[in-house]
Amino acid sequence: MEIKAADVAKLRQMTGAGMMDCKKALVEAEGDFTRAQEIIREKGKLVAAKRADRETTEGAVIARVQGDKAIILCLGCETDFVSKNAEFQALANAIADAAIAAFPADVEALKACTLADGRTVEAAVTEQTGKTGEKHVLVGYYPVEAPFISAYIHTINGKLGAVVGFSKEVPADIAKGVAMQVASMNPVAVSPEDCSPEVVENELKVAVDKTREELVQKAVNSALEKAGINPAHVDSEAHIESNTAKGWITPEQAEQARQIIKTVSAEKAANLNEQMIQNIAKGRLQKFFKEQTLVEQGYQMGDGKTPVKDIIAAADKEAKVLCFKRLSLND
Repeated sequence: MEIKAADVAKLRQMTGAGMMDCKKALVEAEGDFTRAQEIIREKGKLVAAKRADRETTEGAVIARVQGDKAIILCLGCETDFVSKNAEFQALANAIADAAIAAFPADVEALKACTLADGRTVEAAVTEQTGKTGEKHVLVGYYPVEAPFISAYIHTINGKLGAVVGFSKEVPADIAKGVAMQVASMNPVAVSPEDCSPEVVENELKVAVDKTREELVQKAVNSALEKAGINPAHVDSEAHIESNTAKGWITPEQAEQARQIIKTVSAEKAANLNEQMIQNIAKGRLQKFFKEQTLVEQGYQMGDGKTPVKDIIAAADKEAKVLCFKRLSLND
């Protein structure tokens, strides 16, 4: 049957799909607009399925704050070209509006939320995939509740953002600065006390293992130097072979180095002071807390040294950070 240009334009206005896709859908549906819309939606699902394994390294991070509630979400796509498209940005913002209105608990609940045009979030994302031919996906979504909330979205690329919940209102510049701190420094938790037992256990193990390795290596290096061998020339088997070939060490020195490394490593590992190792490891764990927890980090919007907790306390001794959420397409 003949499909009029006006009908194609009408279906395009209804669905947002491309002109050729609309014409093909109308031909297949024999001019039935309802069926044509279903065909376009099905096409979106088919495209989404085909591109399910594609990476979404571009997109938009959006935040909304409404009283004591806030949301932050990320709608991802495959290319920068699509992410900057007005229709893509409009969809991301429409989803954010739906999210702050319904305040769903997680991504799956967000997918079931309804947009202003009556579509579910999941259906809208699938349809947009069909329109562009690129994978679209909700990369992440978090709701936040707190007496006072600040949000920050990196305006240069729109692919990084954070929301921070405070126990009470703090000056706007500090609230924004702390949100920027979360976005830029990517802390693992609000404070050392908020770190999960798994994180603490893992970091302590890493610190213990690193301390053991360093103490053993220190003993090996000392023994090598006493033998007149530069430790840097024999710090791996590849270096030993390479430096022997270059004439920097003799074959005899190479073999002597191998024996020293083997025997001294074993002897030192068997006679390490466990208490000293634990003390050094605990010190390293404290350094981890200082560098990786929000309130202990140096405030980057200040001198970079004063802890965030002190910056907040200087403004209001009773104010504290309760929580934060961060989303990024760059990590």
